[in-house]
Amino acid sequence: MLKLENLKKVYDGVTILENINLDIEDGEIVSILGPSGCGKTTLLNLILGIADADGGRIIFNGEDITNVPMEKRGFNIVFQDYALFPNLNVYENITYGLRNKPDISSKEEVQELIELLGLTEHLNKRIDQLSGGQKQRAALARTMVMKPRILLLDEPLSALDGVIKESIKDRIRTIAREYHLTTIIVTHDPEEALTLSNRVLILEKGGIAQYGKPAEIINRPQNSFVKQFILNQLEIKKNNIYMLFANSAAPQDRFQVC
Repeated sequence: MLKLENLKKVYDGVTILENINLDIEDGEIVSILGPSGCGKTTLLNLILGIADADGGRIIFNGEDITNVPMEKRGFNIVFQDYALFPNLNVYENITYGLRNKPDISSKEEVQELIELLGLTEHLNKRIDQLSGGQKQRAALARTMVMKPRILLLDEPLSALDGVIKESIKDRIRTIAREYHLTTIIVTHDPEEALTLSNRVLILEKGGIAQYGKPAEIINRPQNSFVKQFILNQLEIKKNNIYMLFANSAAPQDRFQVC
């Protein structure tokens, strides 16, 4: 379990985050949702260890890791721009981290992950030959071969559309389920958060506005950002509100996601 206790961050005398208290269970997918400037990326950086907290504690599996360096936390992130190496092919990108730590994943485990993410036919391609969805899957594979204790995703679907976006959602769900991997996603897209996650954290002005299951958020929104999103969608889709989740495998259930 990951626990955040009274977490605080200040930049240049300005409080960015304050009184962040949060429990994330093992294997959960949790989205951090909110408008630009609400502190989403800062919170992700604190969990990852890129930034230092100015108050409070970060506890993982009972251990206080607040002051543990990033490289010793065992967490890993997939960045919004994928951060793949253009001079390496797909397979070389996926296995890059194993050069210095070859015992983390066996060849069989790497191959299993490649097949899970549907990358077998793309292994010899250059990065500039890949679509956005293929790049995202390659970035996921590169991160997963290092067996992170927590997977962090920064706006993983922002550059994707339609069927490709739904495909990546399915891959993320599958990885979280099969590897029992705690996954934390930063997004500004309410639909993405509400259809992908087990629980959604909504930040507003540096604090927690709401934290709960998607159905709870939808039925009892306590944040103006989400309220406006729901009202807009209901207006657009007033003849069939379930069209909000039209690309989902079972759209009739999406207001009951848990």
